[in-house]
Amino acid sequence: MDLRRSVDLYCERTDPGLWSEPLNAASNAAFLVAAALILRHARAPEGGAPFDARLLAALVALVGAGSFLFHTFATVWAAWLDVLFILGFIYAFLARFLARVAGWGRVATVGGLAAYWLAAKGLTAPFPPGTLNGSTDYLPPLLALVVLAVWARGRGHAAAARLAAAAGLFAVAQGFRTVDLAWCPAWPLGTPAIRHGLNAVVLWLATTGLCAADRPEDAAGQATLRTSGGC
Repeated sequence: MDLRRSVDLYCERTDPGLWSEPLNAASNAAFLVAAALILRHARAPEGGAPFDARLLAALVALVGAGSFLFHTFATVWAAWLDVLFILGFIYAFLARFLARVAGWGRVATVGGLAAYWLAAKGLTAPFPPGTLNGSTDYLPPLLALVVLAVWARGRGHAAAARLAAAAGLFAVAQGFRTVDLAWCPAWPLGTPAIRHGLNAVVLWLATTGLCAADRPEDAAGQATLRTSGGC
């Protein structure tokens, strides 16, 4: 496979040029903002952010970087890098959730990650490539967010509310992905920039929810989120 082969998947791109998708490329700044807000949310009184927050914030920034490269270079290698960083965040987030919220040990957490990989393969296998404009590829993380939100709710963790909100917004983002090409005649800029903004909020909600997972819900049933030192 030629890793330098051009890839044209979006309405905004009209030629193989580096800046053929200016809005799609620039909108990835939303992920950098999300990463900065995650670190700010989790910063401890003494000034440092804990490991979970630093790891996940770095991966959120990498998601933005990978997407930026894909929407500028628009090549096979950039597409792979984009997917790699997304998968890196998904598995890191799931690992930290299983350790922090579920209280699983290392062996059980590795088993949980393997189970997710198998489930993801099983969920996406029946769909031909490109089904619903590629939205089916994101069905596993969407369902995982729903399951994790329910799980956290059952354990009385403050992560539940934000995970549920993240799942809802992620579903909306995938709706925009599904209609992207169909909307090209009416909306030549396409929907990637909208999705980037929504997905940045999704990652912020999920990560800050996880950073609050030490705090159970209060007596009124409201999620009590830490304003600092949350991870």
